[in-house]
Amino acid sequence: MDTPSAITCLCIDIGGVLLTNGWDHLTRKQAASHFKLDWAEMEERHQLNFATYEEGKLSLDRYLTGSFFMSSDPSQWISSGHSCSHSHIPFPT
Repeated sequence: MDTPSAITCLCIDIGGVLLTNGWDHLTRKQAASHFKLDWAEMEERHQLNFATYEEGKLSLDRYLTGSFFMSSDPSQWISSGHSCSHSHIPFPT
C-alpha cells in the first residue's frame, strides 16, 4: 500500500478577498468618470489614504471623503451602489 502524499499547498478564497481585482486602478477610473471627478487628483489622494484605511485607522466615510469627495457627503457614493456593484472595497477588521 502506498503512503499518501503530504499536503504541500492549500489555496482558499476568504470571502472575496483573495483572487479578486478589488479596488484596482481601473475600478477607480470608472468611479472617477461616474462621479465626474478629476482622475489624477483623486488617484493622488487615494494613494495617500488607502494604506491608513486598510490598517483600520481610517473609517470608510473618512477614506471616501478624503480621497474622493473632499467637501461632499460620501453617502452619495454608498447610496448609489457604485462602490458595492463595481468593486470590493475591503472593510478593515
